[in-house]
Amino acid sequence: MEQFFEFTVLVIVISASGVMAPGPLFAANISYGLREGAKSGIKMATGHAMVELPLVILLGIGVFSLESFPEFRTIISILGAITLFVFAALQIRTVLKNKEVSIKNQKQGALITGVLLSGLNPFFIIWWLTIGFKLISDAMLIWAFSGMLIMFGLHIWMDFAWLGAVSFLASKSTKILSNRNYKILMVGLSGMLIYFGITFLQEVQY
Repeated sequence: MEQFFEFTVLVIVISASGVMAPGPLFAANISYGLREGAKSGIKMATGHAMVELPLVILLGIGVFSLESFPEFRTIISILGAITLFVFAALQIRTVLKNKEVSIKNQKQGALITGVLLSGLNPFFIIWWLTIGFKLISDAMLIWAFSGMLIMFGLHIWMDFAWLGAVSFLASKSTKILSNRNYKILMVGLSGMLIYFGITFLQEVQY
């Protein structure tokens, strides 16, 4: 139970930094939220999940295939740590720039936009091929094949909760991007990314 709790905290903190970061999906979600409210965020999160679930399964199959290589865990630990450091630096730089994400009118529905802005986002793909791959590998080391689904479940609910909340707040004309507390939260999460990146590197020593 303690192991599950520790892994849950790890997934939630690392996932939160990506889920809550400003970007194309975040901006589009606000745009739809202004018109449709919270339901648009749920639709967008559903489209996001439609891309994520197959990707998680494919990466899980990849973990099974690569487990026979002794260098496998060392490589993904190093790549995961480097990616965490880079994402932390980029996020801190973004939130301190005081620039709001541009919001444009979207022609597609929220569901399709969620699919497109996920599958065509290079940062999304890089995140899963490095950090996400490491989390899936750790989960499968503990719970075998079901580990990939456990990791996905611990991650995906945050997309629904955050995108739904942001679109609801947008419909109420709540100012989000310029909120000082939001920036403090994102800097704090970036600090946690750096911490977990260090723990990933410490695993290499054993």
